[in-house]
Amino acid sequence: MPQDFDHRIHNGSAASDCSEESLSGASEGLKEIVESIAAGLYSLASMLVGQGEDSERLVEAAIANAEISVCQDPREARQSSERALSAAALQVLSARNPAELAAPAGFAPASTCIDDDDLAAAGISSEELGNMISGPERDRVRNWLASLPMWMRTVFVLRAVAGFSAAETASLLNAHGGPQAAAWTPEATREVFRQGLCSLASQLLHASAER
Repeated sequence: MPQDFDHRIHNGSAASDCSEESLSGASEGLKEIVESIAAGLYSLASMLVGQGEDSERLVEAAIANAEISVCQDPREARQSSERALSAAALQVLSARNPAELAAPAGFAPASTCIDDDDLAAAGISSEELGNMISGPERDRVRNWLASLPMWMRTVFVLRAVAGFSAAETASLLNAHGGPQAAAWTPEATREVFRQGLCSLASQLLHASAER
């Protein structure tokens, strides 16, 4: 756990709104929150930039920069960390190859098997997707993700895994994806995600047929 967290706990700045009772055992409580969040952040980072040192550095930076306290709602702490990590991951991807995050030119709505840009439209819940990513099917899901163009994979991960809305995803790409990502709009991320969902649904159907 970063030393910064210990310092903020001890001087009281991380939990200034907490009662004296809730501050009891604050360091241990904060450690549990950070460890729980870090595991999910590494999975998110690895799907965005790949496994290895880049993902580890992103997780460490996200936890250090996010506003996390022992008295904070863990869900809010997770969302803050995911936003910090996603922004940093987009910067890494842009540095590697800016063109890969550019909004596809002339991209228009297509007739697909999914009518809505919602994870449930693919017949799975966010919990089920999480189990697929970390469970026995993780290699299949990650291989499928790796087969997608970078721009589609990034949008899919930000929306399906991090849980950002179409507008939030477009805003992150505009702000952190480099100049070539400036053309992303909520409508474009919505359509890309819908097509990604259709691809995922087809992958799941194929997997079921093999069993």
